Amino acid sequence: MKRGCKDVNSEGAGVQDIGGDVGAGRSDSGGAVGSGAAGSVTGATEAAVNGSGRSSDASAAVSAAASGASSTAPGTHAAAVGSARASASPGSRFRAALLQEKPLQIAGAVNAYAAMLAQAAGFRALYLSGAGVANASFGLPDLGITTLNDVTEEVRRITGATSLPLLVDADTGFGSAFNIARTVREMIRAGAAGIHIEDQAAAKRCGHRPNKAIVPSGEMADRIASAADAKHDADFVLMARTDALASEGMEGAVARALAYVEAGADMIFLEAATDLGTYRAFTSQVRVPVLANITEFGRTPLFTAEELGSAGVAMALYPLSAFRAMNKAALEVYRTIRERGTQADVVGRMQTREELYGYLDYYAYERKLDELFDREKNPEEG
Repeated sequence: MKRGCKDVNSEGAGVQDIGGDVGAGRSDSGGAVGSGAAGSVTGATEAAVNGSGRSSDASAAVSAAASGASSTAPGTHAAAVGSARASASPGSRFRAALLQEKPLQIAGAVNAYAAMLAQAAGFRALYLSGAGVANASFGLPDLGITTLNDVTEEVRRITGATSLPLLVDADTGFGSAFNIARTVREMIRAGAAGIHIEDQAAAKRCGHRPNKAIVPSGEMADRIASAADAKHDADFVLMARTDALASEGMEGAVARALAYVEAGADMIFLEAATDLGTYRAFTSQVRVPVLANITEFGRTPLFTAEELGSAGVAMALYPLSAFRAMNKAALEVYRTIRERGTQADVVGRMQTREELYGYLDYYAYERKLDELFDREKNPEEG
């Protein structure tokens, strides 16, 4: 264990001592966590999520757990994480969040700390973008270059830091049928609430770029069936993304979506729609929750949540909004320091040390360190 630069772990007081007391509930959740609670809410949430109801007594407790702590004042964050995990599985919490607002606003987070900020802002669900992993963690474009292990590492970090359910971009599934089955198992083990798999070819592109190649509907249905067969948590969300709108039009996109639902998809991600009429027509024919990707600088206009809700959209995704803002702010700070030789002119735009410590529960960890030091100095009092 370290305090500053001093190693005080010689007596065996490991980091787990702190994690167990301060960060209770931050261990990997996996499919087994909350499995009993998950089973009790599956039926209650399923009817409402599929449009036959809006709320139920059975789902109310899950909804409360899904929201977690809307603020992360010192000392409260770890308890909120543990409480939410104990009450229901990640998939159950995601499904319950769908009952809390229409559309459910899903915040993209490229790392654990960004996820904590999204939770503090009041979001009820999170998203890990494949582009975010490639761009932020590897400095690579979103062209199917990253691996399953690359993504699940980020999933574990995010689910270890927040109580919000996390939807994960699984690209085309990271391989063929057996690989896709492994993807599902690993995502559940890492604590994800669900994944989406797309119908692009394995050498994929950004969904808002031209010249996308999509696989035949039957091949994509096989991907979904492989994923559905691998689910050992019934509440784990399996979402199918279709990029067919640009090349096959509304009729083709709807036909694909229906085939994917038949193969086992719980929800549908309609990529790159350009108007509300398209969403309205699509959601009227596809009777499962539909997600709209409201990414900046793409083909889809920046519709408001109210507009999307009126068009029947169940989920509004903002995959990289904060990441883009972070990047621009960081570049400005770097340039200012380089050009002026000081950061004085941009300090006012920075998060303060106290704000950072508040989100991290820093003082709770420090108090635990003090207790361990006191115990080492006075072992007879321990």
